[in-house]
Amino acid sequence: MQKKQSKKQGEPGRQGERLTALLPYLIALASGILMGLTVAPVGAWFLAWIALVPLWVLVVTYSKRKNQSPPAPPAFLWGIGYHGIALFWITGIHPMTWLGVPWLPSLAITLFCWGFISVLGGVFVTIWAAVMVRLGGQKPWLRILIGTAVWCGLESLWSAGPLWWSSLAYTQSPHNLVIVHLGQLSGPNTVTAAIVAVNGLIAEGWTNRQDAKSAKISSVSFAPLWFVNKYLVTATGLLISLHLIGFILYSRPIAQPPEAALKVGIIQGNIPNRLLRSSEGFRRAQENYTNGYLTLANQSVDAVLTPEGALPIFQRDLLGTALVAAVKEKGVVAWIGAFGERGDSYTISLFTFNGKGEIVSRYDKAKLVPLGEYIPFEGILGGIVQRLSPLDAHQVAGSANQLFDTPFGRAIASICYESAFPEQFRRQAAAGGQFILSSSNDAHYTASMPFQHHAQDIMRAIETDRWSARATNTGYSAFVNPHGGTLWISGYNTYETHAETIYRRQTQTLYVRWGDWLTPLLLISSGGTWLVISGINKFSNFGKP
Repeated sequence: MQKKQSKKQGEPGRQGERLTALLPYLIALASGILMGLTVAPVGAWFLAWIALVPLWVLVVTYSKRKNQSPPAPPAFLWGIGYHGIALFWITGIHPMTWLGVPWLPSLAITLFCWGFISVLGGVFVTIWAAVMVRLGGQKPWLRILIGTAVWCGLESLWSAGPLWWSSLAYTQSPHNLVIVHLGQLSGPNTVTAAIVAVNGLIAEGWTNRQDAKSAKISSVSFAPLWFVNKYLVTATGLLISLHLIGFILYSRPIAQPPEAALKVGIIQGNIPNRLLRSSEGFRRAQENYTNGYLTLANQSVDAVLTPEGALPIFQRDLLGTALVAAVKEKGVVAWIGAFGERGDSYTISLFTFNGKGEIVSRYDKAKLVPLGEYIPFEGILGGIVQRLSPLDAHQVAGSANQLFDTPFGRAIASICYESAFPEQFRRQAAAGGQFILSSSNDAHYTASMPFQHHAQDIMRAIETDRWSARATNTGYSAFVNPHGGTLWISGYNTYETHAETIYRRQTQTLYVRWGDWLTPLLLISSGGTWLVISGINKFSNFGKP
């Protein structure tokens, strides 16, 4: 009887121990989810400045107390929480029955895509946490420097590959345009570095305060109280200073000389993707884009921009369309989204038609969507995953060093997914691109995805100091000025035409001239500092028992 009673008394204790053991995992997952809420559809951008703090505290705690569980699983959950929530819109590709994919395989493909990118985000954060524990040491300022450098380095590495979207920097767009202006200095990693550094300072302030409480030093005098709070004071000062720098950049006047003006019209055709492969869909596309072109031409625009794949046909068939006939009639330049040809393969392309209805330039999409537009490791996965394309031919990527010349000067061209890759825009701006033409089709997804896409284009306009015209199939189409201000934005799932005056610019921001110089500087300085301190410590401990 006594044994049973003692057993029952011990159960609450064991449950408490289990809850205590699970607490770091729950905290990490919850804080990762908070970071995911910073972007559309919630848009709680301010959470980005504190959402990394709990994970940082867990990592620091482990680095100080080696007997605790390693931070890898919590870090992994943080990454899954952030990327899984931020990129939940990926699930909007289901169902893909309009592509001939049965409902159940469509669900499996969708969950695989969403799960894969979430797990990849978890791996990314796990690597960061592992490096922090290994190299962070016991010096808070060095941990902050290393943590910021490693995070930026990992984002740079990830963005160099084919699968990229959710930088910490995009959590601030479009709501905090002042801080996004830091991107003019060294690209989006400047904003990422700011977020990580502020989170790190807050975390170190919390950690040191907890250590001070346990050591009972905070009640001795004012000096120790300042010591344990100096990180919080520094975090506040850094946050204010960074926003002041951003405000200075944001406040610069935008020159609008009349000779640089360019009146551009946008057509949002609103053709559902499920109709793309049908004769009805093509008929509607011809009708909507031709009528939209005529409407805008009668408004005396200089050029008309259409979305990605506005006319889902090959280049050789474009010349016989009603839209090109209208171009010949009105003599207004048109940028038409269609499919280019390259041998037996095809490209997603944007064509420039001059006033005579002749193709004078072409830009081929260089960044293709994995699984959506091509199959990674096609020899292995090709028989399992169907290509999500409206054409049966093999799709290929365009060259990485393309230039897009138009009758109005060189433009910076971007097709859909490329909006997430700042280097695409930086390179074209450095090569003389004077304005941005962004052509997209986000019709697969719910409204949160095209709004995130719009946020990406805002960042690219600010970083390159360029005006931007963005045409999409179903929304959101928009015009953006070099300060990221949205002059006009369309509705969602609506047919619309709109014209705005943008201005050609030849300015070059520090980022356009030098690229991302901040990340290598952070990596070199943090790595060098760690090596020097490690060497000093080894030397000072040499010969000690």
